[in-house]
Amino acid sequence: MAGKPKLHYTKGRGKMESVRWLLAAAGVEFEEEFIEAKEDLEKLRKDGALLFQQVPMVEIDGMKMVQTRAILSYIAGKHNLYGQDLRERALIDMYVEGTTDLMGMIMALPLQPPEAKEKNFALIIERATTRYFPVYEKVLKDHGQQFLVGNQFSWADVQLLEAILMAEEFKPDILSPFPQLQAFKGRISNIPTIKKFLQPGSQRKPPADDKFIAQVKKIFNM
Repeated sequence: MAGKPKLHYTKGRGKMESVRWLLAAAGVEFEEEFIEAKEDLEKLRKDGALLFQQVPMVEIDGMKMVQTRAILSYIAGKHNLYGQDLRERALIDMYVEGTTDLMGMIMALPLQPPEAKEKNFALIIERATTRYFPVYEKVLKDHGQQFLVGNQFSWADVQLLEAILMAEEFKPDILSPFPQLQAFKGRISNIPTIKKFLQPGSQRKPPADDKFIAQVKKIFNM
């Protein structure tokens, strides 16, 4: 029997958080080995564990997988969260890329200088409410189903919920104009594996604070 996946990353969200979400949604237990100093990252590099010298890295099924997108698509495919055919997979990919773009903007904000934060905060809210969330609202309204693709729980649903909760940390009422997304949030949050992941004490990580940002900048020479 294969061991649990092992995740190598810092003790924060970053690009690994979507991997944590997807594994949790699939009901897969996983271990974490945290990078807490520059030396931890250097050791992984010297050991040849990082194909492109960077993290996230996940040890899974005898592989040391890098590149977030490759890791996520492997997990989704393995655990039947990647659609039933090529067309459904293409839709999942498109919807996932949209939420990835939005979450990338959100994740970058704490790393920016104070003078840029206010402007980019406003841009995130504007993009979320005019470019990204209206798309998912329309998809759910048009097909009238419980999930984004094929009326089956998929990677796209997991990542949309992750993006919604991240956006709500910035603006708690951000879903006010989106009744379909409000209902979607309630449904997906109550899927047993997701519900468990949202409970206190899970491996879900909190938003980055100043102390963590300083640590990350030191580890990655930012």
